[in-house]
Amino acid sequence: MVKRNEEKKLRIRRAKTSDAARLAELAGELGYPTTTAQMKRRLRQIKPASQHAVLVAVQADGEVIGWLHLSVEPLLEVDMRGEINGLVIGEAHRSLGAGAELLAAAEKWAHKQGCKSVSLRSNVIRERAHKFYERHGYEHYKTQKAFRKPL
Repeated sequence: MVKRNEEKKLRIRRAKTSDAARLAELAGELGYPTTTAQMKRRLRQIKPASQHAVLVAVQADGEVIGWLHLSVEPLLEVDMRGEINGLVIGEAHRSLGAGAELLAAAEKWAHKQGCKSVSLRSNVIRERAHKFYERHGYEHYKTQKAFRKPL
C-alpha cells in the first residue's frame, strides 16, 4: 500500500521495524513516552496483518513525519468496524496534509477489510485534533469514561 502525493512529495507506506526509533519519538509527542526497544517489540506483536495496519507518512528525504495505527475486529454489537488506535504527526509538520493522507489511506484499507465504519477516541484536551477529525467527516457521537486495570 503506497500512496504518493507528488505536490508535497509525501508517501504513505506500511511501517517497518527500521522505523521504530522515529515511531517511538512520535509516540512521545503524542504523550506516550516509548523507547525504541519497546516500539520494536510492539511492532512485532501487532499481527495478523489482515487485522492491523501501521502506516507512516514519509517525506521525499525519507523522514517519517507521522504514523497511524488502525485495527479491525469482528464485533457482536455492530458490523465490522475499524478503530484508529493512534495517529500522530510530528509537531513541525502539522497542518500540512500528512494527517489527512494517513487518514485517507487508513479508511481505504479498512474498507478493503470489510469495515462499514471507522471510529476513534481522542482525549478531551485535544481540541485541535477534534476539529481535524470533524473536517474529515468524523462526528462526535458519544462521550464516555475510559477505564484501565494493570495486570
